[in-house]
Amino acid sequence: MRIYIALIALPFLASCAEVSNPFRREQAAPPAATALGAIARTPEAYDLTSAAERERALAAPVNTGAERLGAVVTVLGNAGEPGFWLRSSLVKDPRKGRVETADGASVAVDLLPGAGSAQLSLAAYRALGLSLTALPQVTVYAD
Repeated sequence: MRIYIALIALPFLASCAEVSNPFRREQAAPPAATALGAIARTPEAYDLTSAAERERALAAPVNTGAERLGAVVTVLGNAGEPGFWLRSSLVKDPRKGRVETADGASVAVDLLPGAGSAQLSLAAYRALGLSLTALPQVTVYAD
């Protein structure tokens, strides 16, 4: 007998989840979030460089007398840090320079000292047309 009561009551209990609670206040839906809980944003939203800054970085003349410091595999640096920069162990003191990809794309950057993996700014990644998940090898030149 208890089994029959449970079987009859089960559909009614299951439907309770679909009935709204008149005592509960409705809340606005939260913004779209990723699996890690961060609010989803586009790369454009993080890249704070202006169109003029991008043009200057891309149009910087290639200095034929530039010192070739070497080639490094880069990762995407801190997206919250604006500007065109490369942080790597190839540099001991901050200076101006440029990076060049294997396909010949080049952008002027600030060369910053760093340790560990070389990091390239979000603005530089975008200006070079690189996928944000890529680990490109770039040749580094100091002016």
